[in-house]
Amino acid sequence: MFEAVDLARLQFALTSIYHWLFVPFTLGMTVIVAALEWTYVSTGKEVYKKMAKFWGKLFLINFAMGVVTGIVQEFHFGMNWAEYSRFMGDIFGAPLALEALMAFFLESTFMGVWIFGWDRLHKCVHALVATFVALGTNLSAFWILVANSFMQHPVGFVLRNGRAEMENFLIIVQNGYVPGQFFHIVLNGLLTAGVIIMAVSAWHLLRDNATEFYRRSAKWGMVIALVFGTLGALAGHHQGQYITKVQPMKMAAMEALWETQDPAPFSLIANIDTKAQKNTNTLEIPGGLSFLTQNSFTSGKVEGIKD
Repeated sequence: MFEAVDLARLQFALTSIYHWLFVPFTLGMTVIVAALEWTYVSTGKEVYKKMAKFWGKLFLINFAMGVVTGIVQEFHFGMNWAEYSRFMGDIFGAPLALEALMAFFLESTFMGVWIFGWDRLHKCVHALVATFVALGTNLSAFWILVANSFMQHPVGFVLRNGRAEMENFLIIVQNGYVPGQFFHIVLNGLLTAGVIIMAVSAWHLLRDNATEFYRRSAKWGMVIALVFGTLGALAGHHQGQYITKVQPMKMAAMEALWETQDPAPFSLIANIDTKAQKNTNTLEIPGGLSFLTQNSFTSGKVEGIKD
């Protein structure tokens, strides 16, 4: 009934989805915990220390789950997609190795100091440790997204001996996809953490549990969600514009635009019939996509695609 490739795709998709449940919250919460600790250092109010400890525990749980599911993904690259790893491993493996050696070791080492250093380190030093954890966590995201950006838009390589081989590492790091993806992920990680803080705090406030603690937490969550949700939307818009610039056919495929259109509509809802190559039951904003991306789209030959 299912081909091996279908099962491999299903397995990888389920692992990726499960892994991604924990990653954004982890990225955002590290920054928030560090900010809470520095607020405690500057104000001396114990409530901020309690907040850093409480929300830090939730971060640790999600971090552990993210590591476990991420390791499974690593095995999938070599087992489910062995031929891809053979062909692209020289390039794809480099940022993944840097993620482990430079970022993961940094965050995990300082995380241990953070966990066991509450009563052993000066509060300023402990806040600095929390900052290094946040730096390592988001640096990890950077290297992962360098690898992902190469998959989206391959640059800095040559085809030699039946494999893709790295030609210029700096060009791979400077891939135009990297800034948009990185800031989009980091900002929306802060949005995710803010929403979860707000939701957990609201649950406790409805039950009159430690109202002062959770009221203050809820305020932090609301401000963080509002600010970084807005910035994340702007970063996503920038990323969409860049994709349209370098790979207009990809954006056309995302929107299921079957015919050349200028201006192109922005589809909010669509029932996509791939066999008939048309959309039915659509809810569209006429000209919306061309307005948002300042570009036109074609379903045939596309001129001017940049490397």
